Amino acid sequence: MHSITLIGLAAAFCTTAAFVPQVLRILRTGNVDGISLSMYSIFTLGVLLWLGYGIVLRDLPMILANLVTLILAAAVLGLTLRTRLRVRNRAVAA
Repeated sequence: MHSITLIGLAAAFCTTAAFVPQVLRILRTGNVDGISLSMYSIFTLGVLLWLGYGIVLRDLPMILANLVTLILAAAVLGLTLRTRLRVRNRAVAA
């Protein structure tokens, strides 16, 4: 494996792993107050596009990083939507 690929994989690991604490915190606390739905929606779309770009280029670090980041960002987005809908539904029912 080329050293450039290893650098790409290391960078991909670092930037992708940065999302893990946020997902774990949401799962542990259920608190999504500080999450911007607009930001995560745009970001998730961007990651999906980067994944497609990486697939076209057959760039392993880009594919792996964006695939995992897409899963994590979509998890934050999904958990945020689910939590906020539950809170809203409880408020309407009360």
